[in-house]
Amino acid sequence: MLASSTPLSVLLLLLLPPSSLPADVGLTLDPSVQRVDLQGAPLSHLLLNGVSGHLYVGGVDHLYQLTSDLVVMSHVKTGPHLDSPDCLPPIVPQDCPSARPTHNHNKLLLLEPGQGVEPGSLIVCGSLYQGICDKRSLANISQLIYQTSNPVDTQYVAANDPRVSTVAVVITTEYKQEGGAVGGVLRLMLVGRGYTSKGPGDIPPITTRRLFPVVPPRRAFSQEEELGKLVVGSYSEYNNHFVKAVTYGNHVYFLFSRRDMWHKKEYRTYASRLCTSDRSFYSYVEVPLLCQGGYNLAQAAWLGHHSGKPALFVVMAAGQASTPVATGRSALCAYGMAELDGMLQRAQEVCYTEGGRGSSGQEEAYIEYAVSSKCLKLPKDSLYEYPCGGEHTPNPIASTVPLPATPTFTTTIQLTAVTTATEAGHTVAFLGDQGGRLHKVLVHSNWSGDLYSSVLVDSGGGVSADLLLDDSQQHVFVLTRNRLSKVPVSSCERQTDCQSCLAVKDPYCGWCVLEGRCSRKHQCERHMQPNHWLWSFEPTNQCVTVQSLQPANHSKDEQTQVTLSVIQLPVITEAESLSCVFQLLPPQPAIVTGTSITCQSPAPELLPPMPTGSDHMTLPVSLTFDHVTITTGHMTFYDCGAVSRLNQSSQCLACVSSRWRCNWCPLDQHCTHNHSCPNQHIILNQRDSPGPSSCPLVFALQSSALVPLGLRTTVVLKGRNLDVFKDNVPYVCVVEIEGVQFNLTAAVEKTQDNTHTFTCSHHQFQYEVSQLQYLAPVYLRRGERRIDASPDLRLQLYDCSAGQSDCSQCRAVPEEYGCVWCPGSPAPSCLFNQSCFSIPADTCPPPQITQVLPVSGPLEGGILLTVTGSNLGMRYQDVVGGVTVAGMQCLPQPEGYQISTRVVCELQPSGKQRVGPVLVTVGTTSPGRSKQKFTYQDPQLLDLVPDKGPVSGGTRLTIRGRQLLTGQTSDLSAFLGQQPCYIVEEVNDTQLVCQTGSSNRTGGVTVRVLFGKAERSIPNVMFRYLDDPVVTDATPAESFYAGGRVIMVMGRNLDVVQQPIISVWVEPVDVQRVKRKRRLALLSAKQQLVFNSTMATVSQPCSVLSSSQMTCPTPSVTPEVKVKGVWFQLDNVRVHYETIKGRSFTYYPNPHFFPLNREAPDAPYRFKPGGVIAVEGQDLTRAMTRQEVTARLGDQECEVKTLDNTHLYCEPPESQPMSADDSSELPSLQVVMGNLQVDLGLVQYDSDSLLPLVPLAAQIGLGAGAAVIILSVLVIILMYRRKSKQALRDYKKVLLQLETLEINVGDQCRKEFTDLMTEMMDLSSDVGGPGLPLLDYRMYAERVFFPGQQVAPLSRQLDLPDSRRQTVEQGLQQLNNLLNNRLFLTRFIHTLEAQQGFSQRDRGYVASLLTMALHDKLEYFTEVMKCLLQDLVQQYVAKNPKLMLRRTETVVEKMLTNWMSICLYSFLKEVAGEPLYMLYRAIKYQVDKGPVDAVTGKAKRTLNDSHLLREDIDYCAVTLTVLVKNGAEVQPCPVKVLDTDTITQVKDKILDQVYRGAPFSQRPAADNLDLEWRSGQAGHLTLSDDDVTAVVHGRWKRLNTLQHYKVPDGATVALIPRSQSSSGLRVNQVFQTGEKTPMLEGEEEEGLRLWHLVKSSEDPEIPKHRKSSMRERERAKAIPEIYLTRLLSMKGTLQKFVDDVFVAILSTKRPPPIAVRFFFDFLDDMAEKHGIDDPETVHIWKTNSLPLRFWVNILKNPQFVLDVQVTDSIDAVLSVIAQTFIDSCTTSEHKVGRDSPVNKLLYAREIPRYKQLVERYYSDIHSAASGCYQEMNSTLTELSGSFASEMNSLVALHELYKYINKYYDQIIMSLEEDSSGQKMQLAYRLQQVAALVENKVTDL
Repeated sequence: MLASSTPLSVLLLLLLPPSSLPADVGLTLDPSVQRVDLQGAPLSHLLLNGVSGHLYVGGVDHLYQLTSDLVVMSHVKTGPHLDSPDCLPPIVPQDCPSARPTHNHNKLLLLEPGQGVEPGSLIVCGSLYQGICDKRSLANISQLIYQTSNPVDTQYVAANDPRVSTVAVVITTEYKQEGGAVGGVLRLMLVGRGYTSKGPGDIPPITTRRLFPVVPPRRAFSQEEELGKLVVGSYSEYNNHFVKAVTYGNHVYFLFSRRDMWHKKEYRTYASRLCTSDRSFYSYVEVPLLCQGGYNLAQAAWLGHHSGKPALFVVMAAGQASTPVATGRSALCAYGMAELDGMLQRAQEVCYTEGGRGSSGQEEAYIEYAVSSKCLKLPKDSLYEYPCGGEHTPNPIASTVPLPATPTFTTTIQLTAVTTATEAGHTVAFLGDQGGRLHKVLVHSNWSGDLYSSVLVDSGGGVSADLLLDDSQQHVFVLTRNRLSKVPVSSCERQTDCQSCLAVKDPYCGWCVLEGRCSRKHQCERHMQPNHWLWSFEPTNQCVTVQSLQPANHSKDEQTQVTLSVIQLPVITEAESLSCVFQLLPPQPAIVTGTSITCQSPAPELLPPMPTGSDHMTLPVSLTFDHVTITTGHMTFYDCGAVSRLNQSSQCLACVSSRWRCNWCPLDQHCTHNHSCPNQHIILNQRDSPGPSSCPLVFALQSSALVPLGLRTTVVLKGRNLDVFKDNVPYVCVVEIEGVQFNLTAAVEKTQDNTHTFTCSHHQFQYEVSQLQYLAPVYLRRGERRIDASPDLRLQLYDCSAGQSDCSQCRAVPEEYGCVWCPGSPAPSCLFNQSCFSIPADTCPPPQITQVLPVSGPLEGGILLTVTGSNLGMRYQDVVGGVTVAGMQCLPQPEGYQISTRVVCELQPSGKQRVGPVLVTVGTTSPGRSKQKFTYQDPQLLDLVPDKGPVSGGTRLTIRGRQLLTGQTSDLSAFLGQQPCYIVEEVNDTQLVCQTGSSNRTGGVTVRVLFGKAERSIPNVMFRYLDDPVVTDATPAESFYAGGRVIMVMGRNLDVVQQPIISVWVEPVDVQRVKRKRRLALLSAKQQLVFNSTMATVSQPCSVLSSSQMTCPTPSVTPEVKVKGVWFQLDNVRVHYETIKGRSFTYYPNPHFFPLNREAPDAPYRFKPGGVIAVEGQDLTRAMTRQEVTARLGDQECEVKTLDNTHLYCEPPESQPMSADDSSELPSLQVVMGNLQVDLGLVQYDSDSLLPLVPLAAQIGLGAGAAVIILSVLVIILMYRRKSKQALRDYKKVLLQLETLEINVGDQCRKEFTDLMTEMMDLSSDVGGPGLPLLDYRMYAERVFFPGQQVAPLSRQLDLPDSRRQTVEQGLQQLNNLLNNRLFLTRFIHTLEAQQGFSQRDRGYVASLLTMALHDKLEYFTEVMKCLLQDLVQQYVAKNPKLMLRRTETVVEKMLTNWMSICLYSFLKEVAGEPLYMLYRAIKYQVDKGPVDAVTGKAKRTLNDSHLLREDIDYCAVTLTVLVKNGAEVQPCPVKVLDTDTITQVKDKILDQVYRGAPFSQRPAADNLDLEWRSGQAGHLTLSDDDVTAVVHGRWKRLNTLQHYKVPDGATVALIPRSQSSSGLRVNQVFQTGEKTPMLEGEEEEGLRLWHLVKSSEDPEIPKHRKSSMRERERAKAIPEIYLTRLLSMKGTLQKFVDDVFVAILSTKRPPPIAVRFFFDFLDDMAEKHGIDDPETVHIWKTNSLPLRFWVNILKNPQFVLDVQVTDSIDAVLSVIAQTFIDSCTTSEHKVGRDSPVNKLLYAREIPRYKQLVERYYSDIHSAASGCYQEMNSTLTELSGSFASEMNSLVALHELYKYINKYYDQIIMSLEEDSSGQKMQLAYRLQQVAALVENKVTDL
């Protein structure tokens, strides 16, 4: 049988020696699945080499090469390595502080085919080093074919984030040389990757990489401009999650999911297509895939075939809400490639020829990825002419119409992988899921599917997306988290019979009938013929079956013809034949007639012997073809002889009533299948002869069946059908008693009804018996023949004395037995009435009572009393009403009564305490009396300990009382309220112990004890259920094996628990080795060990200190066990340690101590008094702290001073202690750690008694000398102290003054900073959202390009008459074309710069106009700029290179400023804008908190000493209630102002508060509003800076303030629109740029001068007599310097915000802007080209080009970026910060002295730190900038498309033409002088422009 059920391959494996099995390969429970466990979880990619059959696996830090049998051939470690996604390789730790050892996740694993003699290679890309790739040998992956050690940015391929997907496909195409000739084979890799937030952020979603040929300077894997890429407007928005890349036909397809940016912003799955020959991505088109049912996120895909056509099978998951997170709900959807191509072509056609709109007018196609292209209306044949697009065709195209599909299969477990196979024309899909299962689905022709099998491949992880079939299509390779498995596609060969083959419902399988095996269709030779191969999956198919077999049963003693009726019988040829095989007997030829088959049954002698104990056997009848069994039926052979032999007591009855056709020959005593007997007479089977049986039979007893023992008795039997016996053989009666036969002669008498009576001879039956009666069989024998007897024919032998021990029991025996109580000698007994020779007793003796249980009961009764004894009645009715207990009735219970021996009665209430015997009365006899006294008693409950416990229960209650043992223990039950309290100990008279159950609420409950039905409770005492104890903390979390370490447990309600316990669950390390003796050795006096098979618990009691604190000493465990868990058992509350702190409790090996005297452990350790004892050891602090350790030296403590991992230092007593015991005179040092006590050896103090004593005379001399010296020293000290005290007093005074000043400034800083941070916290909630008032790009460009201009060209329109407009625009367009000629442009600029009248302002203006005109071609603009800069470098190198770019003296320098501004706009928007705005707001808040002079702009709070208000102005803060109209209602708004503020300043502060967060340009101007002070109903006063109430002193007129108007704190004001008539003094001018300057001092009105807080100090007209002396003037100047501390206070308050801005600008934690890296790289190249090796020069160039040219401009003018107002006082502060930034960027050493400017002194400490920031910024860019040209170009392309529409290029061209017109002749002359210009006819083309623009007459 083994051979038929076990595959041959498995047998061979079993027979092989163990060493021949490959390492790590094992057979799972399913022996056909091979697997290998690999390192590098999670494994991500699997690749199969179809040529060699080798497998390649990529995971984390590991790469494997395996054979197809999963034997590891090669293994390579690819990580971890030092890396950071923020840094560019190669990684230098000094330059990359964020570098860490980082895992290398395999991102790509591809096969590169060979080319000619060149072998192929394995492409491996990881997540390290920005995703660079290697090439490895396919034969041995440890051999590197290509690897770059210094990759450039074009070689970054894969995503550097493990979570971001990367896919790729290798294509081979032909490249064309110039002239169109084919240049050879070009092998490329198309890569799709998602967006990563760190590292280079400009790698497009799809790029083309070079693989072959690689000729220097080209590099492998490089992304070259001519190879093509998918240009994207926003990388982060178009974050494609790629799933698969495949080639099909002449196209490459990408499958990915991303947010739908066109429509509903939901996540969708897309398929995109690209021609393999398209290097420009003109043919890119994508279409959404719809999998109905909400399945929107693709997880895996496979390009397979269905119904002979290619199809894309995609596994989809439903997304979680509107996120890219997949849920478990998954489906398989399939898309025909023809349908997909059709949809893609339709989108292309609609976008090429119909402008993107279909016939219905709906938009069907559009341009995706935010690029500047649009659908067109080209000729109808455009798609046919340009199937792969062209320069003129729109791209990239996206379809709005999705390609729909109905799910083939759905599941609730997330599907992760798919592959397909075609078997016998059917498509089978194999799906992997997250649970490690492989599902097999049959896909029908209508795309519906049936799941027919699921195999658990690996329960430890999900299936990877790479699911591959081997070349033979026999196995699926399944990659899971850390395992590669080889799973057979089907288990056909394992099904050994037709039924199991069809039952598997496997499309691969079918039953090959004539070959007798389960096989695939093509393996079955005659599969084309009907009924020869039965397909497993066909529901109507059934096996070849024997429908019927005639005859179904037959006697084994004769042969017969057997006919089988067979279903599904396959047709065979005439030359072939079938056979019948009965079991293993030789085959018999079979005759086939249609569906019937006839064959001969075997000869009787060939049949196997009949099984023992059976009268038949069933043999299989197999229909075979050439030794193959086609089908099997069953036929039964019976043996009539065996029927009678198996039924000796009634052979004839058994024979004729059997299910077989057996007949009985009575004269022959023979059962036969024949219909005749040797001696004629026959009794036929009841089937053939219906009616009563004709068998000779003894059917009844005529005498009584009751036969008493010991008395001679006659038995009479009745028989029938006995006439058949004619001879005179005598009959014998046979009685069998316990196996012994008693033969009694029988007299026969025939009766009239044809029956016979047999009277057996008298016999006295005897046997030893313990029970009353015994049933003995009786039958008749005639000679040797046994006559059949009825099965129930029995004699009932009985013995009256058996079991009837007293009179009542005897008399209770039924009357028919005739038993009497015979009072004869030697003792009365129970006898048969005829055996009693004395007079039987009529009545029984009185009852006897031997025991009463219990002997006490409650007064209320209600408990059951059990009375045992003898003669307690013959039946229950005898004792009813006859039982009394201590004089009270006791009601007998029928269920407890036993005849004569036991009465159970229910105790009745007594009303009072009684004592007395139990009496039982039966009939009229005297009552029986018990010797025991029964007591009615009144139990009392007295008290309860404890009286509280947790609601979860588990508290052991001790209830104390009196007479508690009333009744039996089983009658007692205790309750707390309604909850039971379980009695746990033996109850005694004074104490009962029970354990509380759980309760569902807290509070007090009554304690009740039930004694039967009597209830008692404790008066005035309740048990309180309290909240369960809660453990919140337990420290420490580790102990050593010896235990005893105190765990401090914190929590709540800990005192509720009676006895808290700490328990440790341990498991022996080797259960087999750890014997019970060893485990019991863990027991200690305080511990208990509870075993649960191999588990054990070690416990230790805890000590409760308070309701919130308890201590638990850790139990000791032995090293032989493994700690599985630690918990606290708090009554019924179990708190596992893991749940407290989220980590498990750890046991460590015991600390190890070394003896004090390591060289001689037995010798004492010598110790010098005054020192410390150093104890050495190992792991001393692993589970112990110094505070927990105690050390004792003898009988005294040795104070532990220090404890570290290897040393303990303790300080012993000064004198040597006594020994702790009598074992030694010397003390020994003992260290105690918990339960661990270590004796470290004896200690002996070094004694000083050996030193010689000092003589007495010497002692006296020494004493006298010392006294004289001490006296002299004291005198000197007294003199010194007097002098030093005075100096100390003076010093302390100065110190106190300094400290006071420092404290005041510090306090002020702290207070100001606290106020500011409170304000900024409110502000930061606005910033980041719409609260950051960033200017849009157009306004930003206008303010940067044309600073200070009222109407910039960006805002103007071309002002031309309509008649000229078209001509001029045509001319300007031609000028635009000319500007796109580099030679013309450079000549034009150089010519202009050579003109004397071309001012510096003109240069800047022209540069900005050129920037506008060329904004849509920024790549070209950059090239021109670089060309001009090279010329500039050439000039300065000849003079002084350090002066280059210092000022904006040339056109190119302004172009550079504009270029930086364009490129850094997004950086400002995303990074620097927010901290800059926060700094601006912080400055404004601080400045506005103090007084600001409206005329001079000086402020109390500033960083600029020239703008410092150096007078002490008295002012106070006032809160105004401003009425603000919000819609229909008016709401009050509190605004803080100063009473010294002018009215305009108040209006500005009100507008700041009311329009908080709104851009400045969107709020009303203060000049257009009046401030109205409202008081009461009619009191409305309009306030203004200047009115008739203004105060005038001489020539000075003071501006009005709130103080002037005496406006009180809390006053109500409102801003109202200014009336036309009111004309106030305008103190402010608001410019277009948002600047606000104070009133000019020279401005006069009627000869008066205005002032606000201070009068202008420069007054030339002061009369001489009023001019003070020089000395007074000096004093006046000196005193205000005190107020310079205000600068310090302001600086300290703003420090955080200044730091934030500088760090945002100069941080390299995120990659610097690409423009900065590009330009710095350019400057480095220029320096190298011109041989400038002075690093300072390059540093200055970089500083002049970026910080000075751009950042200082932005810092000084935040209104260029932000929509804010910069007042003069704010501008003064920003100037100081900008100057600090400039100082930080210089290389010169920053020296400060007394004469240094105040602002330099202010930031003297910070500037060195900022310098380091700058230097690190420059060096990081220098080390990472190489090779970013391509990245820069793509960025410029993106910027050109993004902002070109904002630029009014025609106006710019028109303005430029004005300069051409002005210097027309010089420009024409310059162009004509240049030979190249002549060839290009540049002068002629310019003349054409002039003719068109202004009808200029030219030489045309």
